[in-house]
Amino acid sequence: MSIEVTIPAVGESIESGVVSVWHKKSGEYVEAGEALLTLETDKVSTEITAEKAGVLETKVDEGQEVKIGEVVAVIDDHATAPGKAQPVPPNESTPVAKSTDRRSSNAEVLSPAVKRMTTEEKLDPAKISGTGKGGRVTKGDVISHLQTNPEESTDDQEKPRARKESAREQSVPSDEERFTRKRMSPLRRKIAAQLVMAQQTAAILTTFNECDMSEVMALRKKAQEKFTADHGLKLGFMSFFIKATVEGLKAVPAINSRIEGDDFILNHYYDIGVAVGTERGLVVPVVRDADTKGFADLERDVADFAARARDGKIKIEDLQGGTFTISNGGVYGSLMGTPILNPPQSGILGMHAIQQRPVARNGEVVVRPMMYLALSYDHRAVDGKEAVTFLVKVKEAIENPTVLLLDL
Repeated sequence: MSIEVTIPAVGESIESGVVSVWHKKSGEYVEAGEALLTLETDKVSTEITAEKAGVLETKVDEGQEVKIGEVVAVIDDHATAPGKAQPVPPNESTPVAKSTDRRSSNAEVLSPAVKRMTTEEKLDPAKISGTGKGGRVTKGDVISHLQTNPEESTDDQEKPRARKESAREQSVPSDEERFTRKRMSPLRRKIAAQLVMAQQTAAILTTFNECDMSEVMALRKKAQEKFTADHGLKLGFMSFFIKATVEGLKAVPAINSRIEGDDFILNHYYDIGVAVGTERGLVVPVVRDADTKGFADLERDVADFAARARDGKIKIEDLQGGTFTISNGGVYGSLMGTPILNPPQSGILGMHAIQQRPVARNGEVVVRPMMYLALSYDHRAVDGKEAVTFLVKVKEAIENPTVLLLDL
């Protein structure tokens, strides 16, 4: 009996995805529960596993877009796990394939440059011995073939020019060597659409400030050993900024809002999105009810989200419903930037790299670890005064972290 492998529903509004990789190939034996493929959608990646053991037969290729419910493979559960394959000696019933047959099959896969050369010279690619990978015909093979078989070119007047052109072609990279074209992944297409939509639908403005990280760094260093021993994880900077952001949002509620049509919606809860960079693109998992959580819970949530996002195991519900976003470009070395809103939110805080810079303190110039902060906001919902006030509140909380009532 054959068991169909179908694409499951992975979240609301998701109608299709891309088979990004087959972990098992067609003809291989798979065990029940073993990962067969990774499905990449515009929001998450999901591993699809085998329901039963058997021999896999794939129906679609890697990189192909598939619909929810589509059959992508079948598993023959009557097949048994294969033993060590025994080599079968050639005999009269199993003739050895001729080299011309190998050349013929490999000649069907030609680069654009080789196709152009064989067309101009009116050559049959099946008659050319390929020295490339898997017997593939290269430009050098075409030139060598012409030199050893000059009679195959039907237009004698064009021979000298064709030889010269072919020699020149060999030194010029083909299109496939100069660039790579591939279809954007669903996640990258979704990110692109979101960014364009944010720019086109919101009145985005950015205001800046800077904060002295001395007190936070000193407090973090002092508490690190005990915090790690008590909670089994390190105390980072993100939990401080989540706490400071909540204080800022409580002081300036308008930033914890969104606009829907002609309605202004003010949120009375604090679900803070934390942007995480992955190889597939940027995702923003949401820390729920951040105002009710202590530093250990915040650090645990952020670490867990980051690990699952990078492993492609983040869930769709983890990315939905945030009211405000924090993006830390500083981990990549960014000194200053203007983050783009995460629709339909009205604000996003950009953190940046910590740098030792000279600043004035009590009439003297001292060197302190400083960080630039950036708040991008939707000017339709937030006035400039409110945006500046919010950023000042965040700055004050970071420079005097005891007001955050640490539970260290």
